[in-house]
Amino acid sequence: MEWTDPIPTEQRPEPRPSLRRGRKGRRRRRPPPIPREAVPSFFTLGNLLSGFFSIVQASQGNLQFAAWLIVFAGFFDLLDGMMARLARADSSFGVELDSLCDIVSFGVAPSFLLYQFGLNEFPFGAFLAALPAITGAVRLAHFNSVQSAAKTDYFVGLPIPAMAGTIVAFILTFQDDTWFAGLDHGRLSILIPLTILLAGLMVSPIRFVTPPQPTRRSLRKHPWRFVAFAIALLLVLFLQEVGLLISAAVYLFLGIGGAILWAVRVVSGRERDADTDIALDD
Repeated sequence: MEWTDPIPTEQRPEPRPSLRRGRKGRRRRRPPPIPREAVPSFFTLGNLLSGFFSIVQASQGNLQFAAWLIVFAGFFDLLDGMMARLARADSSFGVELDSLCDIVSFGVAPSFLLYQFGLNEFPFGAFLAALPAITGAVRLAHFNSVQSAAKTDYFVGLPIPAMAGTIVAFILTFQDDTWFAGLDHGRLSILIPLTILLAGLMVSPIRFVTPPQPTRRSLRKHPWRFVAFAIALLLVLFLQEVGLLISAAVYLFLGIGGAILWAVRVVSGRERDADTDIALDD
């Protein structure tokens, strides 16, 4: 008598996969690592967020808080550069994102702050207040296309964070109208030339020193820059707006004073003689 299988072959259940293999498969699937660019980009977006909140506060009349938010944006901007170098996460994406955030925090926000602080009383105050934002955008575009490729010890033109810091220091220090009581047009007598000066310096050929880089090579090459940066930071921490104003004034004086000194040497012929000596040595 032949034996027959009670369950036909077509109806037999397929063998279940091994549970142990499934667990091994799940263990092998690891989440992708976080890219290095995410670390400095976090601080860059903090810069943008501070600039946006500054515009919001300025529109509501809280000019002092709006000014300090621009200072916070400056610290975020400083930290994102340091983190990018420490993590070796320099990239074209980070450069473009940093420039987009800078034009908001150090271009649009200070311009709107100037308008709310007193330029709104001038007939063409809106156009005048827009000058720092416009020249700041031109300065950033020039830096990204030309100067960022060359690693130098100076900036050509006033950096846009330094321009924003000068505006903030001025507004925080001279909020009281009694400072401008003896002037014919009040605070406008200072605001108008200051705005034009800062906007022009950003697109000028005047050289301004770069901040120190967190590297041993930079420390050995420019130790005085680390000392000056530490002093400026202490002045801001202890003297607040007065320390910020002193730091900004010294930075502007060094750049403008160096340009005047160079012009005097050119007129007197010393610069030409130095170039001739270099050519003869070559």
